[in-house]
Amino acid sequence: MRIGLLGTGPWAERVHAPVLAEHPGIEFVGVWGRRPAAAESLAEAHGVHAYPDVDALLADVDAVSIALPPGVQPDLAVRAAEAGCHLLLDKPVALTVPDARRLAAAVARHEVASVVFFTVRFGGEQGPWLEKQAAVGGWFTGRSDWLGSVFAPGSSSPYAASPWREEKGALWDVGPHALSVLLPVLGDATLVTAAAGPRDTVHLVLRHEGGASSTLALSLTAPVEAGGTGMELRGSAGVVHLPERGEGPVRALHRAVDALLDSARTGMPHPCDAAFGLRVVEILAGAEQSLATGGPVDVR
Repeated sequence: MRIGLLGTGPWAERVHAPVLAEHPGIEFVGVWGRRPAAAESLAEAHGVHAYPDVDALLADVDAVSIALPPGVQPDLAVRAAEAGCHLLLDKPVALTVPDARRLAAAVARHEVASVVFFTVRFGGEQGPWLEKQAAVGGWFTGRSDWLGSVFAPGSSSPYAASPWREEKGALWDVGPHALSVLLPVLGDATLVTAAAGPRDTVHLVLRHEGGASSTLALSLTAPVEAGGTGMELRGSAGVVHLPERGEGPVRALHRAVDALLDSARTGMPHPCDAAFGLRVVEILAGAEQSLATGGPVDVR
C-alpha cells in the first residue's frame, strides 16, 4: 500500500511520519502540509517527496494518514475518499456532526477502508483487555478519567501551541479517547449530561443501551501532579481496571496501520472506522449542548 501523510505538526512529526517510514507493510510516498516549508523539511527527513498540491499526492497513493486539526480534517478526508484513498484518521474526526456525517458518508459511498486512531484502542494490552471485558458483559457501571496537563502551569507539552485544543478543550481532545474505551464495553450511549469543572475540565454522565451508566472526567488543565488516565468497570464479574499504558503512541499507530491494511484487504469495516468516529462526535456534540442548557441530552 502506497501511503501519504497530510500534516506537518508535532503529531505528524513525532508519530505519523516515523511509523509510515518504518512500517514494513506500506510504502511511504510523500507529505503534504498547509505550510510548504514544513512539508519539505519533514519529507526530507524521511527521504520522501513533498507535495505542494494535495490532489497530486492523492493521485499517487492508495491511502493517506491524516495528522491535521479536526476542523481541517473532514474536507481533506472527503477529497481523499473521492480519490479512492483509504483513510487513517485522527480523533475527533470532525468538530461538528454535519462534517462527521459527510466524512462517514464519503467513506461508505466510495467503499474505502477507514480507521480512526484512538490510541488506547490500539494498545498492546489495552485493546485485547477491552475485547475481553466486552465479552464478559454484565457491567453495572464504568468510569473513565482523562486528566491531562497540556495547558497547566509548568507544562512542557508540545501540544500547548494547538489553537483548536485551546478553543475546544478537553471535551473534544481527550473526550474521544474516553468514549472509545467505554462504548465498546458498555454499549452505545443514549443520554448524556455534562457539567463544567475548573478551567476546561468537564464531567459527563452517560446512560448506555442495556441500562449501564458511566462517568467521565476530562481535562487538559489538571495540575501536572494530578494528571493521568484510568478506566474502571464494576459489575457481576467484580471490579476491573484498564491496564496502564506501558508504551507510547508509535507502537499503537503501527497496529492502526495493520488494521487499515486488513480492512482494505478484506473489505470488512474496522470497529474504529469513520462510522464509529461519527458516533463519538454525535455524543460530544450532545455533551456540548448539555453544557449550554444545563440538562440531559438524548443522543440516540
